[in-house]
Amino acid sequence: MSENWVVVPTCLPIVLRRCHRCASGRFLANGKFRVNANHKLLDAWLLALCTECGDTTKLTVLERMNVRSVRPELLNLLHDNDPGLAAELLQDPVVRRRNRIALDWDNAWRLESGAPGRPHQPEGEAIEVSVRFAARIPVRPVRLIAEGFGLSRAEVERLLDEGNLVSTVRLSGKLSGDFTFTLKR
Repeated sequence: MSENWVVVPTCLPIVLRRCHRCASGRFLANGKFRVNANHKLLDAWLLALCTECGDTTKLTVLERMNVRSVRPELLNLLHDNDPGLAAELLQDPVVRRRNRIALDWDNAWRLESGAPGRPHQPEGEAIEVSVRFAARIPVRPVRLIAEGFGLSRAEVERLLDEGNLVSTVRLSGKLSGDFTFTLKR
């Protein structure tokens, strides 16, 4: 028996960066962009609001780019404040490194597993589950398995220790890429 699960984002993640005004470390990106042209040079920023004081920070997307070198489709998406582009740019490692930010994905994703609750399987039959990520969301596989099968995390850990939960990847850390596992009963 096999199942397919998908981890999908539900909203933009919290941006972890220190606020200059109140020293908070959390910003909420709302998908708004600011584009500024200085003669033939273009700057673009993704705006994020501090969760404590509401101060705005600008996350650099484009810096001193020649207007002709920017694709017209990208420029249109920036002007339209496209939320899909905002989500894509937040996950871009170059943008994250340039702006010295990290992302907090807590409560910003959900697991689509098909049928909630414990699997209905005959004793001794194994379930092979393929987990696909719609976005690069770092999640602990133990948490996904517990949520997908309606088990406690301790019970999933016990299954892992007993060898009834196997995978080619390490299930004890965080993963953000597709993987498969097998649950033996």
